[in-house]
Amino acid sequence: MEPAPLKPAENASAELGKRVKAARLKHDYTLDAASRVCGVSRSTLSKVENGVMSPTFDVLQKIVHGLKIDLGELFGSAPKPRASGRRALTRKGGGQRHSAGCYQMELLATELAHKSMHPFRIRITAHSLDEFTEWGRHEGEEFLFVLSGSVCLYSELYAPTRLEAGDSIYFDSRTGHAAVSTSEEDAEVLWLINEPHPAAHDIEGGAPGV
Repeated sequence: MEPAPLKPAENASAELGKRVKAARLKHDYTLDAASRVCGVSRSTLSKVENGVMSPTFDVLQKIVHGLKIDLGELFGSAPKPRASGRRALTRKGGGQRHSAGCYQMELLATELAHKSMHPFRIRITAHSLDEFTEWGRHEGEEFLFVLSGSVCLYSELYAPTRLEAGDSIYFDSRTGHAAVSTSEEDAEVLWLINEPHPAAHDIEGGAPGV
């Protein structure tokens, strides 16, 4: 299966950086103030804003929580507010794309704001744990379903778990984790991240955090 083409990483990072900066300035935050609110180092935040760093989901989550914006807004969509009976349809290849280290991410259903669940289609480009500089770790729970190829999920608490196409796994996001492709080609997975429900309410109420 041919992977869908990605927007050039430098262009996507630059666009995302501009949106992060605009969100920061909307609150009249200096880089130092935003760093404290988001729990992200000033250096990292500056690199993201200037498009020289492609942030991981962990960093993105901290930024959207601290600046009280929706994840979809960082990728150019205009999410609709929460309403009963809402739904979102994403056609093949129609998600918002982002390169984050060893993961080529396609965010799905970005037009819905304040979701408790974030769905991604991800191409895993790492073929060795050595390609990661740190564990992924953030609030919430995750579900990973292998669409093609094979994957090894590494965890701080469990032995490495090999997953073949059609296999799935559910785990606590707070446990350090990393997924590596063990097939010759890059593996593709459906990855769902569920955030705690209070997070969405905090954004709407203007309280710190999600």
